[in-house]
Amino acid sequence: MMDNVLVLTTEQSLGIIAGNGILPSLIARSAKDAGYRVCCVGLKHQFDPNLPSVCDEFSEVGMAKIGRWIRLMKKWNIDEAVMVGGVNKTVMHDPFRLLRMMPDVRGLRLWYRRLRHDRRDATVLGAIADELRGAGVTLIDSTTHIKEHLATTGTVGSIEPSSQQTNDITFGWPLLRETVELHIGQAIAVREGDILAVEAIEGTAALIKRAGELCKRKGWTLLKTAASNHDMRADVPSIGTETIAQCVDAGCGCIALGTGSVILLDKASVVQAANNAGIAIIGV
Repeated sequence: MMDNVLVLTTEQSLGIIAGNGILPSLIARSAKDAGYRVCCVGLKHQFDPNLPSVCDEFSEVGMAKIGRWIRLMKKWNIDEAVMVGGVNKTVMHDPFRLLRMMPDVRGLRLWYRRLRHDRRDATVLGAIADELRGAGVTLIDSTTHIKEHLATTGTVGSIEPSSQQTNDITFGWPLLRETVELHIGQAIAVREGDILAVEAIEGTAALIKRAGELCKRKGWTLLKTAASNHDMRADVPSIGTETIAQCVDAGCGCIALGTGSVILLDKASVVQAANNAGIAIIGV
């Protein structure tokens, strides 16, 4: 007679700190498909309403209630987490930001010790990562579970860029590299050797709209990437089907993306939308 053998398995868990957009849901689905238990902190007034349905555990928490984030992660036995999705950056420059964000004691202490005079993305991310690490939670590369959705080199899709668009990529890419290294923004718009617009705090959607208003001729090129030292634990540049729709409305005919540095939010859907719209997507 064979002895009974008790096999114990430990389910891997992933924590998600979720801002807005579909990226948190994309990561949650991918991680669940890989066998992970997904536990999510949804930032209040930011997360997609469909996100809770794709998570095993979910709790809505204020943006600055970092102590609450940590208590939930400990409750769920989370060792590794990703922080993904957009957050309205204008909140950080609101004169009543502390009242609107309603920080808890831990969040308030972090604000006054490290963020009161420096609210740059890298500083905020580093402070939050350190706070989480001190509680036993490591922030990991936010693209870990969605590598297949990153931009790849060359033409992505079935539309090839025109010769003018290719020239604009060649002209604009070195300038974009300078812009992102200075942490001004992650995108620029180019047409026939002219810089139409440069992204700053307003974001890519506003850049696209402004470029369309400034350039009535169709076929201009959008360039987007991340800095060479960009911290991939948060705020990775991305485009989605909404970006394609915005580009159609604004007359953009080509999108150049940094290889391995920009996420296509549901790559198959983005590529199909671009193909249907006649917009070329190029990985640089």
